[in-house]
Amino acid sequence: MNNSLSELTVIVVTFKTDITLLRNCLNSIDSRVKVIIVENSKNFVNKNEIENQYKNVKILCSGSNLGYGSGNNFGLNETATRYALILNPDVVCREDYFKNIEKYIDNKIDFSIIGSQYEDNETWAPCGYFNNEKTIDYDPKKDPDLVKVDWVVGCSLLIDLNKFKSAKIFDENFFLFFEEFDLCKQIKNSSGNVFSSKSLIIDHLGFKGSFAYDKDYTVEALKIRNWHWMWSFFYYHKKNEGYFVALNKTSGKLIKSFFKTIYYFISFNKNERIRYLYRFLGLINSMTGKKSWFRINL
Repeated sequence: MNNSLSELTVIVVTFKTDITLLRNCLNSIDSRVKVIIVENSKNFVNKNEIENQYKNVKILCSGSNLGYGSGNNFGLNETATRYALILNPDVVCREDYFKNIEKYIDNKIDFSIIGSQYEDNETWAPCGYFNNEKTIDYDPKKDPDLVKVDWVVGCSLLIDLNKFKSAKIFDENFFLFFEEFDLCKQIKNSSGNVFSSKSLIIDHLGFKGSFAYDKDYTVEALKIRNWHWMWSFFYYHKKNEGYFVALNKTSGKLIKSFFKTIYYFISFNKNERIRYLYRFLGLINSMTGKKSWFRINL
């Protein structure tokens, strides 16, 4: 085994993930790399089947739905290597992905996190700077292989764990959304380096890595996504910029969500009513200091 890849563990957090999607992800991972799957429930139905097929894979059940950040912390706590690669289960790594990781490790690049590029009809880099809420104008043909940025998106994160005091690197107050932005903010505050790589390319299917795209759970997915999006949006800004800055950034969203809920109730548009109602509820809960408690029943 290559020495550099022996220092890498892949963490994949699942929650009743479609087994075909998960296999696609696992098939794209170099078989020499250790993989820890954290199933955010009490039981992983295909545990024996997957572990028998993929000898480099270990499956752990957290016992309950911990969310993205806590689930990854759970897996990182079981990691014995210096480097970790966090992957969403709906991610497929392109050819040479792990060869490029070897290159970064062998060249002793000074990084806390390196993010990937997406392939979705065109190649683009989901990254940017905190003083500009939009993604950066990043030209993969002209810019260097690694571009230093403030934040990258969390579906694929290469992490040097030596740069952190403990394996609990994510704020577990978040359940869903903004965890990686908060992590990148902490890295920037401690003068660490966050890069976007043009050599690490993934295919990302979006929010298809969980039950959420199962047709039977469309409404539940709509509820949980919108509730937690607004809860986490307010909490992130409150934590990093203060309560009144967060209030200023979200008061318009609160008013909009309230009136949109009424409008779509009157117009009998169920999905849009649910969308804005749960945005309103998530924001109210976050503004009043309540924990990120909302879950769906399965």
